[in-house]
Amino acid sequence: MARKEGRNRAKLTDETIRAIWDRLRLGEMQHDIAADFGINQGRISEVNTGKRGGHITGLRPV
Repeated sequence: MARKEGRNRAKLTDETIRAIWDRLRLGEMQHDIAADFGINQGRISEVNTGKRGGHITGLRPV
């Protein structure tokens, strides 16, 4: 089976996760943040719940 073209598998860097976290704390909507970063809203939800970026100290779910 051929690999899907255009699939973005870029990792979220610690810096990006912190930027997403800051915007979540300000009350921005997850889908708006996702659109700005060019990622799926589900990735933003994972940052919010700690599934992604949980290794970064000082971040707590909103």
